[in-house]
Amino acid sequence: MKHIRNFCIIAHIDHGKSTLADRLLQMTNTITERDFKDQILDSMDLERERGITIKSHAIQMDYIHEGEKYILNLIDTPGHVDFSYEVSRSIAACEGALLIVDASQGIEAQTISNLYLALEHDLVIIPVLNKMDLPGAMPEEVADQITDLIGCDPDEIIPASGKTGAGVEQILKAIVERIPPPTGDPEAPLQALIFDSMYNPFRGVIAYFRVYHGKLAEGEHVKFMNTKKHYHADEVGVLKISQHPRKEVSAGDVGYIISGIKDAREVKVGDTITQVSRPTTNAIKGFENVKPMVFAGIYPVDTDDFEELRSAMEKLQLNDASLTFEPESSGALGFGFRCGFLGMLHMEIIQERLEREFDMTVINTVPNVSYIAHTKRGDKKIVNNPSDMPGPNELESIEEPYISAQIITKSEYVGPVMSLCLDKRGVVKNQVYLTTDRVEMTFEMPLAEIVFDFYDRLKTISRGYASFDYHPIGYKPSDLIKLDILLNGEHVDALSALIHRNNSFDFGKRICAKLRQLIPRQQFDIAIQAGIGAKIIARETVKALRKDVTAKCYGGDISRKRKLLEKQKKGKKRMRQVGNVEIPQQAFMAVLKLDD
Repeated sequence: MKHIRNFCIIAHIDHGKSTLADRLLQMTNTITERDFKDQILDSMDLERERGITIKSHAIQMDYIHEGEKYILNLIDTPGHVDFSYEVSRSIAACEGALLIVDASQGIEAQTISNLYLALEHDLVIIPVLNKMDLPGAMPEEVADQITDLIGCDPDEIIPASGKTGAGVEQILKAIVERIPPPTGDPEAPLQALIFDSMYNPFRGVIAYFRVYHGKLAEGEHVKFMNTKKHYHADEVGVLKISQHPRKEVSAGDVGYIISGIKDAREVKVGDTITQVSRPTTNAIKGFENVKPMVFAGIYPVDTDDFEELRSAMEKLQLNDASLTFEPESSGALGFGFRCGFLGMLHMEIIQERLEREFDMTVINTVPNVSYIAHTKRGDKKIVNNPSDMPGPNELESIEEPYISAQIITKSEYVGPVMSLCLDKRGVVKNQVYLTTDRVEMTFEMPLAEIVFDFYDRLKTISRGYASFDYHPIGYKPSDLIKLDILLNGEHVDALSALIHRNNSFDFGKRICAKLRQLIPRQQFDIAIQAGIGAKIIARETVKALRKDVTAKCYGGDISRKRKLLEKQKKGKKRMRQVGNVEIPQQAFMAVLKLDD
């Protein structure tokens, strides 16, 4: 065990984690030149296209240091705020972390929040100054920021470049010398923590785990403590570029287990694996259950595909434990699922993965957050969907979730950032100058306000220089109302939203105008209305496609034309009574892009 090192890589998005991981793999000869490709650990097409890491990836490397062979288990983590849950899981399975900071951009909000996660787990931090080869690098300035942040000695910071491979040898040495080996007793009863899982259509569920105590041998009878189910370990092994089967894995190792599990719900991330013959008495305190931030409905375009969508969601949940869902039905869309996501990027990724990996075409409803409604009877109700909201006659008050938002930006953008946050009902709590031209601002604001377009607008007004991180701070009372959208007098529950009273008129007007552009014209007039209770606050009309019925009347009495127009009017009225309005998919997503 003294030759094993478990570590992860943490950094802000786009600070060069995946590139540096590539160099570590090449330097330790874990991958041959022939098999190498950039971002080797980002196995999903989506990750490569967007240039971001979505999933944590575990891999084992062999490294010779001073004539002795060491086993290094690396877990590469995502940098985007929506995937911080993946980071917390990786940190729980490690003893040390490489903190990577871009020498040209300095410390950003997500760097700080990931660092605090690592410090809570008492991880050894190795600071690395990446992208030293860039002409815009500011090594002295950024090194000062790092020493201020973690209180380390400036000599401990390793200058490196993922692109050129400079400094990679020093990083490997530091991992061996500074990170402690895992502690654990190989002779004790087996205790292993599941930190990730994936679904293989041929072999069932593959669970990835970290062994804390004991040994796990191939063919052994094991028990998952959370679900209380028993399995045979058909295959165990370690994770290199591909899976390497072993006869046994012991304390300190990171490995995988295949036991022919076909039902995705039987594997819980954070569960403890133990032996049936010598069970451990206490489960490992894993990580807390994830709290979804944004809720939206996902419906199949064809209602017959409901069961297929359910199995696709279950398989996705295996690979992404932060996705939560439960069945629901909607008058406009039929049967579907109410899903909880960690943020808007997470929602976008899930929708795209459903389409790519499972060939499911789905409709997303308007995203919203969960509220707490207090009724006049004194009951407390959690509202995840606007249609669950108690009526005005029952409702006493409503509370909405608030967050503490941390924004780090250049000082020249303080004005626009401040006005954006105040528009979003934010309250300034703190403002600190980290250096002469970098400011850290802290706001308290409702979560609902950052759900839609906040991140995009923040990037636009700061020319990409602002970084943003947030954490929930609880619920506060708020003056919220339910805004309904009606088409020809029929409620479209998938488009209704809970919104602050002050913003409702403006929002109602804009959404009606947007829907008028998107809903195709029919043979009859379509009235689009926004209403609060029985009061209509905005209206637009999609005019009917009309045939010119008076074309054949030339000259003559006006009453002949009038008679034909009246006949057409009656036909249109009858058509409107039986006619259906089809709502295109982009109309549901249009609400998110009202400012475009």
